[in-house]
Amino acid sequence: MELLRFSVFCCGAILVSGGLLPVETGPSIKKINQLCKFCDVRATSCPGKGVCKVDCEITSICADDNEVCVSIWRKKDDNVTFETLCHNPVSTLYGLVLEDYNNTKCIMKEKKGMGSKFFICSCFDEECNENIIFNPNSQVLPVILVSLVPLLVIAVIVITSFYCYRVYRQQQNPHKDGQQHSDKKPMMDNDGSDSSSMHANNLNHNNELLPIELDVLVGKGRFAEVYKAKLKQGSSASEEHGFETVAVKIFPYEEYASWKNEKDIFSDADLRHENVLHFLTAEERKGQRQYWLITAYQSLGNLQEYLTNHIISWHDLWLLGSSLASVVAHLHSEHTSCGRCKVPIAHRDIKSSNILVKKDMTCCLCDFGLALRLDNSLSVDELANSGQVGTARYMAPEVLESRINLENIESFKQADVYSMALVLWEMISRCSAIGEVKEYKPPFGNLREHPCVESMKDSVLRDRGRPEIPNSWTSHTGIQMVCGSIEECWDHDPEARLTAQCIAERFNDIEDQDKLSDCSDSEEKILEEIIVVDEK
Repeated sequence: MELLRFSVFCCGAILVSGGLLPVETGPSIKKINQLCKFCDVRATSCPGKGVCKVDCEITSICADDNEVCVSIWRKKDDNVTFETLCHNPVSTLYGLVLEDYNNTKCIMKEKKGMGSKFFICSCFDEECNENIIFNPNSQVLPVILVSLVPLLVIAVIVITSFYCYRVYRQQQNPHKDGQQHSDKKPMMDNDGSDSSSMHANNLNHNNELLPIELDVLVGKGRFAEVYKAKLKQGSSASEEHGFETVAVKIFPYEEYASWKNEKDIFSDADLRHENVLHFLTAEERKGQRQYWLITAYQSLGNLQEYLTNHIISWHDLWLLGSSLASVVAHLHSEHTSCGRCKVPIAHRDIKSSNILVKKDMTCCLCDFGLALRLDNSLSVDELANSGQVGTARYMAPEVLESRINLENIESFKQADVYSMALVLWEMISRCSAIGEVKEYKPPFGNLREHPCVESMKDSVLRDRGRPEIPNSWTSHTGIQMVCGSIEECWDHDPEARLTAQCIAERFNDIEDQDKLSDCSDSEEKILEEIIVVDEK
């Protein structure tokens, strides 16, 4: 019998070279499994909308009868690619669980937090992952717009008629209208007495205190305590349902300055980012002599607690690390994601206990009480008055020594990068990819629980000490690259440190290389299995 030639690709599928397998009878012949398009990552001109064809000439007989067809579309900068493969929906793919794989058509869904613009679809029909559908409901929009045109025309006519009527009345009664404007002006002055508070208070526009029921204490810092709480959304206080879980950070009256600084930072619309804690409102509770900040609640707690109780995978490490670098880069940037100019912000207290863990295993930066807006209008004296702030364990050498360069606002960003490097080290120390994972310890874990500035000076300045990076950590390619970046970020010379944007870009590069490495390993394993079968 003629020997069949097989071509092997990564991720577990066997491809037939030269056409379909001949149909034979006998107990050794299995039923042909799912047929899918199966090509490695390829460049494409598909714009990511409408209907596209993957342009893959290879058809795969899936290795497992439970496997379904999958297509992945990515866009990073100007690089647009398709990837088609077979996959068992019981297992995750790139950390994702396949959805809608029982469909006969491959309808794309966007997934966030993957380091690039990322769409994925799965289906169960012969070569169903060849024709890809983006935005299946896109045809509905023109119909809706056409339906709304008559309503818009009527609205324009009504508004125009009302405006003309008001102009006519003003011309007929100029003195009366002038008196109306005079009466309204004092009301506007009173309402606008504190524009920053009005901007911050984006939930309770009527300035009434929100109906909040405090639940349990979940955190305590130098200036405030944080409670898990319930926010009453209904109008009746006697209703048993309608609560939303929130976090309430409570400052005593003596810490007004800390509360106001954090409130003002949160009130900056340019701060908004998917990895910045979502801010709801700020309140002065005169009855309790307290100031409140009300934010979203993250049930997984802070990163320090999470690492203490969990060992993370390499994929979790990548998600946490890349999202942390991304949000710090956003703070430090002089432009928003859409290109609008903004004032950069230095956090000045980056540490694992000031980072919350979201359910999608990305970071959520919080506690902006020590944050500083790096406005170019600030004088050296104003910057000097900000003082030596932060947590001693995470302070950069120049901050410990009180020798930060106040004439260059980049110095504050460089200090943040040093602190971020220590947090990345903490993540790696609890990652299963390094081999043996020891019990969680913070950076400089040989020191006492809350080391003072003088103790940190001895370790960081006199001894030039940094947390240990064992040789065993570098056996994993991705972690080896992160460790290299960490060492550049905690360099003693602030000018030699990488920027947060550079770290974010490196994490994206690591993701691409790691996927290629995984595919290479899978290919070698499948080749070995085929050789064993041939020998038998």
